[in-house]
Amino acid sequence: MKPHDTIPWIAYPDMSVEERIAATKDFYDSIKTRRTCRFIGSGPLAREAIETAIMAAGTAPSGANHQPWHFALVTSPEARHRIRIAAEEEERVFYSGKAGKEWLEALAPLGTDDDKAYLDAAPLIIAVFGQRKGGLYPGEMRQNYYMHESVGIACGFLLAALHAAKFATLTHTPNPMNFLNEICGRPANEKPVMLIVVGHAEADASIPVHATIKKPFDQIASWI
Repeated sequence: MKPHDTIPWIAYPDMSVEERIAATKDFYDSIKTRRTCRFIGSGPLAREAIETAIMAAGTAPSGANHQPWHFALVTSPEARHRIRIAAEEEERVFYSGKAGKEWLEALAPLGTDDDKAYLDAAPLIIAVFGQRKGGLYPGEMRQNYYMHESVGIACGFLLAALHAAKFATLTHTPNPMNFLNEICGRPANEKPVMLIVVGHAEADASIPVHATIKKPFDQIASWI
């Protein structure tokens, strides 16, 4: 395609006001049941469902449409254990004082600590990388723009897609995460952004009450 080539807009189905309200309410009713689960066990993943969720994430908007992301799908027990060992090493430093008193106090109601057993237990860890260089076509090494924002949006799409398949998920961001490049075989110019742990909630799984408290509309939005 030449620069500025276009194709016709594919029109969305026409909807009444009531239908639009109902559609957004249906989505809200579903997505509000997504919770971070720290008690994830094994079970069938349905590989095609995972791959379709990744493709959904790949439709996210991105700077210059460069799509600056890579999703490493880690299923190997050995690799998942290596990730756990490295992540827990960073987390021990974090919880022993690196985080600072205020941050640790903010985390206290969630009951988190440096034990990340779910990294071994879950059948899938998705390591999300942001690509500083790349482009739309294979082999390009152009500057990618708004990499962090683009990858963040894609991760949101991915979590929503995985929730649609009723997988239990958890986001984890040990800091630093450079160990992921070596474990996942990714080049140094890619920045690890997030781990998304995927599986099935254990029968006796629970979530902190604190995590169920969500701000109302007037605290997160305003009409101008």
